Amino acid sequence: MATVDYRSDPKISEKWKARFAFFDQFGAPNTPEYKAELKTLPFGKKILINTNIWAFFFGPIAMAVMGIWRKALSLLGIIIAVSIVLAVLNVPDAATRGVGVAFGFMCAICTNYAVYLKKVKGQDGWNPFEGMRL
Repeated sequence: MATVDYRSDPKISEKWKARFAFFDQFGAPNTPEYKAELKTLPFGKKILINTNIWAFFFGPIAMAVMGIWRKALSLLGIIIAVSIVLAVLNVPDAATRGVGVAFGFMCAICTNYAVYLKKVKGQDGWNPFEGMRL
């Protein structure tokens, strides 16, 4: 699939352009180049590139709004399945809340690269962990 020139698109914000440029230059989050360059960035820039705050708080809903609904549905299925298992096993509330926070982090870390794959590379698969270093 052809790549899209995000640099000249006025509909894409500067924040997303910075993320897309980083992914273009250093590759997927599971590459050594990405990991090495991310270590050199200041804390705020690491957060900008590596995580999505909206996805942390709103999970698959935010992902679907951003256009990566297939990956959002996949993650939602995982969340529901794990929640059912936790309910059947009668896991304490503190552990359940911890798992919820972990799912928030998982959504936050997967979203930016997934949006890049969809909008720039034209890849819109169901695997939310594509290119990730989980």
